[in-house]
Amino acid sequence: MNKVLSPVVLPPVAKISPMKSPSGKMDDYEWLRSEKWQEVMKDPSVLEPEIRSIIEGENAYTDYVLGDTKDLQKTLFQEIKGRIKEDDQSLPMPDGIYEYYSRFEIGGEYPISCRKLRDDAQEKEQILFHFNDMGKGYEYFGIGGISRSHSHNILAYGLDVTGSEYYTIRFRDTDSDADLDDVLENTTAEVVWSSDDGYVFYVTLDESHRSNKVWRHKMGTKQADDVLVYEELDTGFFVGISMSESEKYIFIDAHDHISSETYFIEANAPLGEFTCVATRVPNVEYDLSHYGDYFYISTNKDNAIDFKIMRVKTANCVVEYWEDYIAHCDGILQSGMSVSAKYMLRMEKENALPRIVIRDMETELEKTISFDEEAYSLGLSGALEFEESIMRFSYSSPTTQNEVYDYDMATGERTLRKRQIIPCGHEPSAYETKRIYATSPDGVSVPVTIVYKKGIVLDGKNPCILYGYGSYGHSMPAAFSSTRLSLLDRGFVYATAHIRGGMDCGYNWYNTGKMMSKKNTFLDFIACGEALIESGYTRTGNITAIGGSAGGMLMGAIVNLRPDMFKSILAMVPFVDVLNTICDATLPLTPPEWNEWGNPLESKEVYKYMESYSPYDNVVKTAYPHMYVQAGLADPRVTYWEPAKWVSKLRVHKTNTDETMLVLRTQMGAGHGGASGRFDSLKETAEEFAFILKAHDCT
Repeated sequence: MNKVLSPVVLPPVAKISPMKSPSGKMDDYEWLRSEKWQEVMKDPSVLEPEIRSIIEGENAYTDYVLGDTKDLQKTLFQEIKGRIKEDDQSLPMPDGIYEYYSRFEIGGEYPISCRKLRDDAQEKEQILFHFNDMGKGYEYFGIGGISRSHSHNILAYGLDVTGSEYYTIRFRDTDSDADLDDVLENTTAEVVWSSDDGYVFYVTLDESHRSNKVWRHKMGTKQADDVLVYEELDTGFFVGISMSESEKYIFIDAHDHISSETYFIEANAPLGEFTCVATRVPNVEYDLSHYGDYFYISTNKDNAIDFKIMRVKTANCVVEYWEDYIAHCDGILQSGMSVSAKYMLRMEKENALPRIVIRDMETELEKTISFDEEAYSLGLSGALEFEESIMRFSYSSPTTQNEVYDYDMATGERTLRKRQIIPCGHEPSAYETKRIYATSPDGVSVPVTIVYKKGIVLDGKNPCILYGYGSYGHSMPAAFSSTRLSLLDRGFVYATAHIRGGMDCGYNWYNTGKMMSKKNTFLDFIACGEALIESGYTRTGNITAIGGSAGGMLMGAIVNLRPDMFKSILAMVPFVDVLNTICDATLPLTPPEWNEWGNPLESKEVYKYMESYSPYDNVVKTAYPHMYVQAGLADPRVTYWEPAKWVSKLRVHKTNTDETMLVLRTQMGAGHGGASGRFDSLKETAEEFAFILKAHDCT
């Protein structure tokens, strides 16, 4: 592929106009932050013209730089699309007299939501929502989920048509196929029904995009008449609602990243007062499930760092009466729990490998589901119906496409219900999965999951992708990706770094990669790159690093620390203006973030530590690798100006020639997750892959 020499289209030059930023420092590019950013999230057309000209100029420059990859992008798109069964259908989910499922039409961007009467193969399906038709005319069309009334006569559904994650909830009558007059604005899309279907509970977002209020809505009335049942006054806490698996209780959950507080009412008494289970305590989290006369509680109370399970009588659930049920075991993370009428299901993780444990609630005997591959991923859907013994789980690995099983918890019989179909073909045995360990500077051993095509020569010359995240306790599953095959089939080694800041190796793995230990995340990632080089999978300067959101912050940090290690960087919606954002309490996510990063407004030590790694504050004059940066204009999580400011600053500091690519792609009609349609999103992926291949001089 041709290199870019003497470009006809020049990158836009953002003016240098120093002004005081939230961190208290003078900032040359702070002006790129819109003064009416809250309005922009809901209506991107109101963005100031001077700022828009920079962003649109960057998009035009990206088009030019990648102009010689257009044919390659089309090839990649067809490859990736060719691995998708276009007319796919989900497994039916039984619920009462119906089974619900979704399916796609060939060429359809969005799903069609359907149901049938159960146990009748000849029964004609009822189309509930034809989202392809509903999404016509929208640049972005986000579906927030569907909640069925207990009678199955009304369906609540949420839509977001800007990418801002402000959802409007509407209600559809399943008999008339018409929407009711009830409309709920500025919501999270969560809906919980009372037992008699007369009321719904929902959560609204404030102007700073914080979920802070829970409302009770009486069906058939206006939103203005709704009753506020809970308001969260701590700006550092989020609010959510849910229903117990037994459908007997409705829960309000208030939480930040390290603490939680839960309230409940009986679902058949929607006009009642919510009761607090246990008042919030710093660094103590708990989640509830209901079985019989008890609440079962997954918690890290009593220094159970990897969590344990307790229980308490629902009739008197104050914390003094909580009792241990399943003991804490150091190094075995309890990462999820659900119950049915006879069984408890929990997900455990040890050394970055998951397993499912099934407990008979009467006999207290347990069964374990695990697999033999070096690295794999499990997903737990839970019991299909509360009173039945069948549960559903999914399995995949870097080489094996997704498989869905139904498992009879009474007999132990496992039935494969669905295997992901790759229309153009996929042979798992043609690829190899390996697990190696990198040694971080403090001696900690960090797992790295590797996949590559069998037959490539591991002589250290292979191009390599290294993916990482490392924040908020999010683990990186060793899962299958059909899109990744386009890189593997071109000789790339693909590696996932299970770095600290996630919970891949337990809760302490998270604790030692946050706050004043955040730099461990970056050093772990660099150590993973060095381990790949030392093991002969690649060489220095031949690695593309990929990360998004907080993983994009990781990209900004490691490229400042070791620009020589990488051929290119893909930073997707990157959280790179860390210091300014965490100093700005008016932004949507800042107060909740203080438990993740520290509060620089209250601590000079935290300020200095954060300043020492914040990507935007540490750009230096150096030869940076090729860089592809992506943003979303309506993104409420990582605001568009963070990547815009970062790229503007990089342009005047990088010492490379114009042969080194630095591009910013801003999605003008989308938010944090990019394009909403399944094929539109593949076009974004094709462009990203084309950038990688161009950087590595591959086709």
